[in-house]
Amino acid sequence: MGKFYLTTPIYYPSDKLHIGHAYTTVIADALARYHRQIGDDTYFLTGTDEHGQKIQRRAEEAGKSPQEFVDGIVKGIKSLWQLLKITNDDFIRTTEERHVKRVQAIFNHLYEQGDIYKSEYEGWYCTPCETFWLERQLVEGRCPDCEREVELVHEESYFFRLSKYAGRLLEHIEAHPEFIQPVSRRNEMINNFLRPGLEDLCVSRTTFSWGIPVPFDSKHVVYVWLDALTNYITALGYPDDPELFQRYWPADVHLMAKEIVRFHAIIWPIILMALDLPLPRRIFGHGWLVLEGGKMSKSKGNVIDPVVLVGKYGLDAVRYYLLREMPFGADGVYSEDALILRINNDLANDLGNLLHRTVAMIEKFAGGTVPAPNGYEALDREVIDQAAAALRERKECIEKLEISNALAAIFRLVEKTNKYIDSAAPWALNKEGNRERLATVLYTMAESLRVTALLLTPFLVETPGKIWAQLGLDGDPAALNPENEAVWGRFPAGTQVKKGNPLFPRIETEKTGCDQPPAPAGEKGRSPAAEVQAKVQAGVKPPAKPAETPDGADLVTIEEFARVDLRVARVLAAERVPDTNKLLKLTIKLGGEERQLVAGIGQHYEPASLIGREIVVVANLKPAKIRGLLSQGMLLAATNGDELALVVPEKPVGGGARVR
Repeated sequence: MGKFYLTTPIYYPSDKLHIGHAYTTVIADALARYHRQIGDDTYFLTGTDEHGQKIQRRAEEAGKSPQEFVDGIVKGIKSLWQLLKITNDDFIRTTEERHVKRVQAIFNHLYEQGDIYKSEYEGWYCTPCETFWLERQLVEGRCPDCEREVELVHEESYFFRLSKYAGRLLEHIEAHPEFIQPVSRRNEMINNFLRPGLEDLCVSRTTFSWGIPVPFDSKHVVYVWLDALTNYITALGYPDDPELFQRYWPADVHLMAKEIVRFHAIIWPIILMALDLPLPRRIFGHGWLVLEGGKMSKSKGNVIDPVVLVGKYGLDAVRYYLLREMPFGADGVYSEDALILRINNDLANDLGNLLHRTVAMIEKFAGGTVPAPNGYEALDREVIDQAAAALRERKECIEKLEISNALAAIFRLVEKTNKYIDSAAPWALNKEGNRERLATVLYTMAESLRVTALLLTPFLVETPGKIWAQLGLDGDPAALNPENEAVWGRFPAGTQVKKGNPLFPRIETEKTGCDQPPAPAGEKGRSPAAEVQAKVQAGVKPPAKPAETPDGADLVTIEEFARVDLRVARVLAAERVPDTNKLLKLTIKLGGEERQLVAGIGQHYEPASLIGREIVVVANLKPAKIRGLLSQGMLLAATNGDELALVVPEKPVGGGARVR
């Protein structure tokens, strides 16, 4: 156990925040929740950066004072963090008196020791980005970040001796490779800024008044970056109230989007060097959530409102998508289709279905009481080993800030358990009366879900408790330390399960058909293949044909065979078609697409035994209706007399794989 101090950037309240801001803050929240759970003394800071020329201009346009303007937006930001259940310990506003006084004290200190001096500034300034640029840094005369027009500014200013500390900072970065992450950002800071040389930094302005006054020169206000960056220590009480500062500084992680890394990795460490304070341990610049048209930004009008998404899909679904979809550090493309796929595939079909199957089978086969295991076999130990791997890999990934990979490790346990159920076949054990083996299988299913719920607690804030309740367990999983509790065998046998509502109802989309090439019409407008499909799946055997005739009439050419698209699909759901014991309705995953099949295998397979299995299907068969149900393809099976067996791949290959 140790201490963990984590910060987000302080957000600029010129408008409502979008999903990109939520992305940063949800990641920070997951990290804070994790460190609290493992016993670290954790402090999580976020807030708002409320000064600057842009705010002053926006307030004037709105007919409000700057303070009135930012107060309204900050209220909305705090409401958003409450909606997302962000567990920050403090929310710093740069207009607060505590911050203003401490920034002035820092400015005085740097001035008195000669690191701030007065001079004249002439250069290019981007108001939306609140950034000064050198001529050589402009791109076709525009801001290299937002691509908007810049202004030539000439005014009296105070300057900070950035150049004085450049060599010392470069030495620190080279000696501490973990200081700036990922490595691409580190290389960018060294090659694009430090090695070409740093110029002294303008740290005051006189052309606008909305800022912290320089204490000894009232016509100047403190430049936004010296004002904003110091929030990470002023919120801890530096320099006048050192209790929290001594307890938590230096920061363990400064978290931000990549476009502001240079301020945190160059200006901020040099300010700390000038103050003779320790540097943060890690500065991490993650990628952007982008749309197909480019970077999401308020100025482009292409932002996604997280409030709308949470209202539409639920809190944990949105949190899961943000944490799982994008490898941390890289850019990711936001897509509502991708969000729905994550909900349907990972949360509804994999996790939700695992809980439903487990509770239903314990109720059906054990009277609702989780039995004690009776010794583990090799198949059971595969799940036990996967649970241990999930705990270990989750820890390793979180330490490297690879949040997406941490969740992937947990969902490998979910997938393994679903496959385990198919292989262990508790329905068959029950039918055979093998109660001892059945008890072990049911316990393994329940215990895997208990471990899964514990491992998910930093990431999903409502779902682990729902899993816990349906498993009949007492207490709150978020209050337990997974490092101690997510070890195998702690599920109390004799617990009564309590079936509840589905964790994540499937999101129905408008896609009900599939794009298929036209086929020759057969009887009643069906293609010949569809005729065969309809008869086979209705349980009507086609007349036997000889394998080959002398004239080759039943042979097909390679070109004809190439038209048949055989694919591996994964069964997501299965149920019996009412009023028939032959037909099953299957939902399958075929690559990124979901389809419905109607198959005449109900006398040979129980629906529950098919879920999670990979099968082979004809993917480009023209859709047909069987008993009024759309069937979008045909599965392959082999028959020998009354025996029927599905055609399946020898080992898992993934839905959508082509059969060659």
